Amino acid sequence: MNRTFWIIALISFINSLSLTILIPVIYLYGKQYQLSDFDTSLLFATYSIAQFFATPVIGKLSDRFGRKPLLIVSLFGTVVANAIAGFAPNAAILFMARFLDGITGGNNSVAQAVMSDVTTPANRTRAFGINGAAFGLGFVLGPAVSLLAQKISLGASFVVSGMVAAIALLLTIFYLPETLEQKPEQLSFRGAKAIDIFDLGLDSLIKGLAIPKIGILLIVNFLIGTTFTIFTFAFQPYFLNVLGQNNEALTMMFFIFGVLGVIMQTAGIPALNRRLNVTQILFMGLLIRSTTFVLMPVWQNIVYFVAVSIVFSLFNSLVQPAVNALISLNAKPEEQGIALGLNSSYLSISNAIGPVIAGALIDKNRPITYSYSLYLAGGLTFLVLLLAIFTRRQYAIADRSNN
Repeated sequence: MNRTFWIIALISFINSLSLTILIPVIYLYGKQYQLSDFDTSLLFATYSIAQFFATPVIGKLSDRFGRKPLLIVSLFGTVVANAIAGFAPNAAILFMARFLDGITGGNNSVAQAVMSDVTTPANRTRAFGINGAAFGLGFVLGPAVSLLAQKISLGASFVVSGMVAAIALLLTIFYLPETLEQKPEQLSFRGAKAIDIFDLGLDSLIKGLAIPKIGILLIVNFLIGTTFTIFTFAFQPYFLNVLGQNNEALTMMFFIFGVLGVIMQTAGIPALNRRLNVTQILFMGLLIRSTTFVLMPVWQNIVYFVAVSIVFSLFNSLVQPAVNALISLNAKPEEQGIALGLNSSYLSISNAIGPVIAGALIDKNRPITYSYSLYLAGGLTFLVLLLAIFTRRQYAIADRSNN
């Protein structure tokens, strides 16, 4: 791995730190504005829907104009949006801030494209594992920073998140080199078809599903994301209202998830990769994720819940690096930005759908309904696993580690 790879890994870590400072507080912050569970799920959805449309555009533009300028724009949007959210006088402004963050939120997909630019197919899985570990390290420190910021106010978490994103922005401006060696407009001077400057990649949201090998992975990852975000939204009200815990304990749970995720991605993935190919690692992660989702609400006991959550967080961290690696390995070098942008975009819309489903199932007057989403997430994740198994011949050919 060269110097540029470690620079973008550091930027990814800082970016994830900015994001994970917010994860434990968004639900609570929505409640501070008198939002219901369903209205709070729409707060999650606003960010994700905006990101769904923006990410392929950012990915396409990064293939056209380079990774660095688009990463700068994306990070700048996060800085401004979080500053607005931190001082939002009402719910309408808070929704607007989350929309702004989403519409500029292509940070992760552009960072992944940079990693694809500077790594070979042979070490791509390892690279995405390291990136996942960097992201996971953000999950370790983000909740801890969030817990400190919450001592001031929930809004302070957004301000601190914006300040952290500003550090990533400065690193990008002053230390990250451009990694896209040949831009499409440069190729056009050599006889290729001229580039349509108005082609921003929005049509690829549909066309991308028909791309050989990539399309099926986008569908699988969209379903993975939907089932996972049903869990991530349902987990918070279940933990607070059914298990009777407080916001500090909730933040500590996210901290535990982060620590175990880093352990698995730094030590577990390399060890597993010596025995299993990336497709098999994906299947393992989905199977254990499905099982733990179903087990979580079986017994309403905090010790039991934490024990199941430990198993979940270890193996859950296998899923996304495996999918990202498969998509990158199947994409052509000049399509890395758009392919990974499409992946992030479909994950974004899944992030909008999952919380709304979970929020719609919750009735605060009937505590048992807080468990419904966890059972649903587990059952649907198992169906996604079956889909991934039955369609594996469509994408596993690009898994260079297959025997």
